[in-house]
Amino acid sequence: MRALDYALREGWASLWRGRGSTACAIIAIALAIVVLGSLLLVTWNVERLLAEWTSAAEFSVYLRDDATSEQRGAIETLIDGSGVADGREYVSKADALTRFRSEFTELAPLATGFEENPFPASVEVRVRAEAQNDGRADALVRRIAALPGVADVRYDREWLTRIASGLAAVRGTGFALALLMALAAAVTVASVVRLGLQARRDEIEIMQLVGSPIAFIRGPFVAEGLLQGGLGALIALVVLWLGFSAIGGWWGAELGAVLESGSLQFLPARFCASLVAGGMAVGGAGGLVAARHAA
Repeated sequence: MRALDYALREGWASLWRGRGSTACAIIAIALAIVVLGSLLLVTWNVERLLAEWTSAAEFSVYLRDDATSEQRGAIETLIDGSGVADGREYVSKADALTRFRSEFTELAPLATGFEENPFPASVEVRVRAEAQNDGRADALVRRIAALPGVADVRYDREWLTRIASGLAAVRGTGFALALLMALAAAVTVASVVRLGLQARRDEIEIMQLVGSPIAFIRGPFVAEGLLQGGLGALIALVVLWLGFSAIGGWWGAELGAVLESGSLQFLPARFCASLVAGGMAVGGAGGLVAARHAA
């Protein structure tokens, strides 16, 4: 405990003595954490959105204008007997036009210049969660698409899967960028700590001569790196929160309307704690590399 207390006190004192160069290391760590935190913030809310949409997935069967009542009945019979549907609703051409005008009021004038109603009738089917997972919904969609009177079938899960794939690609690219920035930040911390080490070279030599334990010699430099990383991570979280609040103030109502559960959410506490721990790990690694030259 004495070594830890000494390391923290000396590390903090070293931060203050070299506050100019220390600020560069803290900013480098903060930038890396901001990149990673922004990625987590975006993916966290998009994954929430995907989870909501997936839990309420449905597919729409668009009927041909010349589809007969018998063909529509065959489609509905197949849906009802499949065990896939949690419910269905028939939307006539008139209902589709009314829905478009009510949901897209700014685009409603576009639907008034046609002599005939351009919207097709459809059967909207709510899919059971277990049917999505075991593939029965996909099989049903393929069967319905081949039936007479069907113009097209649109299944939510298909484009949700594409969005999820795109999100995974974005996540991988962001993590790679954050890793590169974290390595650069660790190098910056190591350079700053080595500057402090050179300034204390005489003191370190005296400590070696009197037989000071290695923990008392290297500990302050590792602690300095840890403190730099922790401060950088905390600054990054403040920046993320301010950016999140600004975006929420400007576009929160529009973005929140897309999320059925309410509004956008900031990172959970466990993510924030992980970012702080990650920043301290990066700083500590840089300090440890520099401390190896102390003894």
